[in-house]
Amino acid sequence: MNPRNEALLAADDLHLSFGPTRALNSASLRVHAGEVLALMGPSGSGKSTLLHCLAGILTPDSGRVTFAGRDLSAMSDADRSALRRTEFGFVFQFGQLVPELTCLENVALPLRLAGAGRREAQRDAAEWLDRLQVADVAGKRPGQVSGGQGQRVAVARALVTRPRVVFADEPTGALDSLNGEQVMHLLTAAARDTGAAVVLVTHEARVAAYSDREAVVRDGQVREQEYAR
Repeated sequence: MNPRNEALLAADDLHLSFGPTRALNSASLRVHAGEVLALMGPSGSGKSTLLHCLAGILTPDSGRVTFAGRDLSAMSDADRSALRRTEFGFVFQFGQLVPELTCLENVALPLRLAGAGRREAQRDAAEWLDRLQVADVAGKRPGQVSGGQGQRVAVARALVTRPRVVFADEPTGALDSLNGEQVMHLLTAAARDTGAAVVLVTHEARVAAYSDREAVVRDGQVREQEYAR
């Protein structure tokens, strides 16, 4: 990744504390379009807090996060919510699928929230379930599928709107190694096919190996490292 290329997503000198606990301490980071970036670090290092600031879920005490040149802190709550619906996708450790909906309806949900019609949304959702190799669970509810299948459904939901950035917070943390490898392979391959950047929080080297570059977060600060490819 050419460091001279303009970043799609950037954090500059972020500070954030929760009471007396300092979570981020002058953290800065650049994420470029189409790259997979792994945020590494021990538990409590601030990597998930940094991800939440990058996604506009948390607002830092000071510093700035910009996406495509737009300052997230200057946006209204409604505008940040709209950004998370259309430009950002999310994959969490435990999937966080809606248990009352079928897997197909879960994947279609972001499209429906963005105003798509039911038939159109479910058609696109079915295509993504097929792409993630879980078309056979479309009519099942999350409680009726395995952990690996559920996480692939969650990846399909994250990508169905064709976001520009996917935030993945420990996406394999609840899976065995085989299912974790499958999820990471499918997630990174699909993101690269669509041109989405991926910001991946993990503490596992085998998961970080799917990235183009890693940033080590320690004591709320960031040290970036280029991967040789």
